[in-house]
Amino acid sequence: MSFSSLAVFHGVTLLYRRCLFLGFVVSSGLMSFLAQAEYDLWPGAQYSADIPTHKQVLGYEVGERITNHGDMLRFFEALERAAPDRIRLFEYGRSWEGRKLIYAAIGQPELIKDLESFSSDMQSLSDPRITDKNQAKQLQDVLPSSVWLQYGVHGNEISTTDAAMMTAYHLLAAPNEPTNKKILDNNIVFIDPLQNPDGRTRFTQRYYASVGISHSPDRLSAEHNEPWPRGRTNHYLFDMNRDWLALTQPETQGKIKALNKFRPLVVIDLHEMGGDSSYFFAPSAQPFNPHLHPKQIENITLVGRNNGKHFDKFGFDYFTREVYDAFYPGYGDSWPTFYGAAASTYEVGSSRGEVFLKDNGELLTFKDTVHKHFVASISTAEAVADNRAKLLKDFYQYQVDAIKSGKSDKKERTFILSNGQDRATTHKLATLMAQHGVEVQQATESFKACGETYQAGTYIIDTAQPRGRFVKTTFTQQVDMSDAFIKEQERRRARLLRDEIYDVTAWSLPLMFNVDTNTCGKAVSAKTIQVEASDKLVGSVANLDADVAYLVPWGDMASVHFLTQALQQGLIVKSADKAFQLDSKQSFPAGSLIVENRRNGEDLAGKVQQIAADTGAVVTGVDSSWVINGPSFGSGDVVDMPALNIAMAWDEPVSSLSAGNSRFVIEQQLNYPVTAIRTDKLGSGNLAHYQVLILPSGRYSQAFSKSALDNIKNWVSNGGVLITFGDATAFAASANASLLDVKRELAVTDKEDSANSKSDSDRVKGQLLTDKQALLDASVDAKQQPDYVAGILANIEVDQEHWLTAGVNPNVVAMVTGRNIYTPITLTSGKNLAWFKGEESLLASGYLWQENTKQLAYKPFLIVQPQGNGMVIGYTQEPTTRAYLDGLNLMLANSIFRAAAHAQPVR
Repeated sequence: MSFSSLAVFHGVTLLYRRCLFLGFVVSSGLMSFLAQAEYDLWPGAQYSADIPTHKQVLGYEVGERITNHGDMLRFFEALERAAPDRIRLFEYGRSWEGRKLIYAAIGQPELIKDLESFSSDMQSLSDPRITDKNQAKQLQDVLPSSVWLQYGVHGNEISTTDAAMMTAYHLLAAPNEPTNKKILDNNIVFIDPLQNPDGRTRFTQRYYASVGISHSPDRLSAEHNEPWPRGRTNHYLFDMNRDWLALTQPETQGKIKALNKFRPLVVIDLHEMGGDSSYFFAPSAQPFNPHLHPKQIENITLVGRNNGKHFDKFGFDYFTREVYDAFYPGYGDSWPTFYGAAASTYEVGSSRGEVFLKDNGELLTFKDTVHKHFVASISTAEAVADNRAKLLKDFYQYQVDAIKSGKSDKKERTFILSNGQDRATTHKLATLMAQHGVEVQQATESFKACGETYQAGTYIIDTAQPRGRFVKTTFTQQVDMSDAFIKEQERRRARLLRDEIYDVTAWSLPLMFNVDTNTCGKAVSAKTIQVEASDKLVGSVANLDADVAYLVPWGDMASVHFLTQALQQGLIVKSADKAFQLDSKQSFPAGSLIVENRRNGEDLAGKVQQIAADTGAVVTGVDSSWVINGPSFGSGDVVDMPALNIAMAWDEPVSSLSAGNSRFVIEQQLNYPVTAIRTDKLGSGNLAHYQVLILPSGRYSQAFSKSALDNIKNWVSNGGVLITFGDATAFAASANASLLDVKRELAVTDKEDSANSKSDSDRVKGQLLTDKQALLDASVDAKQQPDYVAGILANIEVDQEHWLTAGVNPNVVAMVTGRNIYTPITLTSGKNLAWFKGEESLLASGYLWQENTKQLAYKPFLIVQPQGNGMVIGYTQEPTTRAYLDGLNLMLANSIFRAAAHAQPVR
C-alpha cells in the first residue's frame, strides 16, 4: 500500500472508530468503562486499614471523580486525624475568595514532631557566613532530604490535586512498601495539593453542571470547552505560574513564605497540557537561565532519569527537553532554584474531564492522568531519597558559590536604589525583595559609594549573599539567552519557521518599576538597618494646622493612593496641570494635589493626617495660596478631580488575563473600585453614570454591532473617557470602529509586491527562482505582519508638556509583546504622548528581532484623541501585564483620573 493510500486508510479507520465509539456512548453510556475494577496504581502495595481511603471519606475511588476544594480538605484532614504523628497540615493563606490554602508535611514521627528544628537547620545550611564547611558537613550527615510537590496552580489542570491526595494516602497507608520505606526513612515530603482553589472551584462547578446522563469524550462537547474565563486562573484571573516574580497574589505570597522557611531541596510543579500529548518531565528545554548552577541541572536530570525508569516500567509514554524552558525566573519550577533547590515542571496530557477521546483513537480517562502524576510524584520522592547526601552537599555549595560570585563581581556587586521621585515604588521594590528572602539594607545616614553620594533612606543590596544569584537575575538589566539558542532562532526565522522562545525574554525589576538603580563593584560601607517585607512606607504632614490648603506633590505612587483614598472619603481634591511655586519658594510638580480647607469642612486636618499615615504620602500644609510661578489655585490650569465610576469590559471576547491584570492593578495597586460589565451589556446599557470605560486587550471586532458601537461613541462624545489596551487599541483603530485615527502597520520589507500578488486571474506570470532563498522570498506574503515578539522591555520617551503625562518621568519602560506596530496620530486628530525611543536606544532588556527594532522606533505607545466632550486614550501595548509594570502605574492613574477631570460631561 502506498504512503498516501495508507494515510487515507488510517483516516477512515480512525473516523470509523470514533463513530463506533460515540454510537456506543449513545446506546450504552460510559458507565461500563468507569465501573471497571479498580486497577492497582502501585503494584504490590499493601494498604493499612488504619488510614481512611478515598471511598470511605468521599464516597468514590481515586480517579473516579474530580475532587473539589472542600472535599480535598476533608480528605487531608481525615489523613491527619488517622496519623497525626506522620502528617501535619499547615494553613499558609487564604485565596481571594476566602478558601483555605494548605500544605502537608509527611515523614517519620521524629521528623514531623520537630519540623521547627528541621527548618532552623536548613536556614543554617543556607548561610555559609554562619555555618562553616565543617558545621555544614555535620548537618548534611544528619539532616533528611526534602521534596516539595505542588499541584494545581492552574485550576483546570484537574488531575494534579487528586494525584496529590493519592500520593499522601500511599505514603501513609503503605509505609513498609519498599519504595515508600526508602522515601520515608530519608525524606520529608511536603505536599501542596491545591494552589488555586478559586480556579478549581470555578472549573468543577461548571464541569459537573454541563454533564448529562453520561460523560462525553468528545472534545467538542460542553464538558471539554469551558466558558470565559475558564478555571485556569484565580479570582483576579491571574496565571499564577507567572506570579512568582511580582508576588501580587495571596496564594503566591503564602507559598513563598513556606518555601523560604523549609528550603526543600527539590521542588516539582505539576501541571497538565493538551490531551493528545503524553507526559513531560526534566530535563528542561533550552534556554537555561545563565544564573543557574550546573549542579542544579545535574540533580534535576537525576530525578528525570528515575522518572523515566518508572514510566518505562508502567508503559507510560513521555518526553523531555523539547519544550518548557528554564529561563524566566518567575515560574513555580524556576523561583526555587534561586535559593538553591533543584526544580522542574511536570506536564501530563489532560482529560479535561472524566473521559477524553484522543486523536489517535485512544480513550484517556481522568484516572489515567491521576495515575501518571501519582507515579511521577513517588518516583521523584524516591530519587530525592536516593540522592540525599548529594543534594544536601550541593545545596550548601550553591550558597557558597553564590556569595563567592557576588564578591568577585567588580562591576555589579552592589545595587543601590536611590529614593528618587517615586519613593513609594522604590520602597515597594525593596520590601518585595525582602519578601523573596533577599537581604536588603536601608541607609540611616548619607554615604558615599563608587564616587557617588547617597542620602539617608537609600536601599542597598549586596549580591555577596546566599540569594545573590536571584538578585543578579532580577536586577541585572540584561540576562542573555545562549548564543547557540539565539543563532538557532534566527535560523528558524530565516526559514520562515516559528521560533522556540517560550515566554518573555526580559524581566528586570528596576526597569519594570522604573526605579533609579546604580551599581557599585564593591561592598558599600554605611550605617544601615535591615529591611523587612512588612515595613510600611512612612507618610508625613508638615504644618498640620494649615490655614489654606494641603498640597501633595504628584509623581509618587503614594500621592496616587492619597488621591484615591481622599476621593472615596468624599474630599474635594484639585490637581494642577503645570508645576507651580509658592511665595514661600516651595515648588510643586505638575499634577500636584490641592486639598483646600474652605471646600472640605471640619476636621480636614485629621483626615489628611490619617490618609498620609495610611498611604505614606508626603503632605505640606500652606497658609497662603499666593503663587509666584505657574498656575494659581483658582487658575483654569487647575482642575477638580472627580470621584469616578470606572467600568471595564468583561467576558468574551475580552482576554481574561488582560481583564484580570487590569482590574487588579486599578483595584489593588491604585486602590480604586472597578465595575465589571459584560460586553453584551456595553452596547445597550446606559453608561451615563460612568466617567471611564476601559477595554482590556481582546478581539472585539465581532463583539459590537453598529448600534452597540454607536452607544459607546455617543457616551464618549458626551464626555466619557474610553481607554484601550493592546488588541483593544487595534479594534479602536479599525475601520469598523473608527475610534482612533491610527492604523496598524504591515512589516517593512525591501522587496516590492510581486505582480503575482496583484493578479486576479487564475494564472499568473511565470517567475524564475534561482536558489532556495528565492523560494523563501516568494513564500512571504506581500502583506505580512511584523514578526511576533514574545516579550521584551522597551524604552519609552514621554511628552512632558501635556496634562495627561503630568508627573510622569521623561523616560519609562514598557513591555512589548505580539506584532502590533501603529502609525503616529496626526495633530489634527490627537496627540502622541509617549513613543518608543530610536533604534539605537529602544531595547531596554530582552531579545528583539532587528526588523522589529527598526520599525518600532519612534512609533506611539500612548495616544489621546478628543471625541466631542470626551476622549479616547489608546495604549498600543498593555500597561498592566502581570501587574508587574509598576513604573507605568502613574501614567495609568493619569489616564483615568486626570483624563476624567479634563473631560466635559454633558449635564
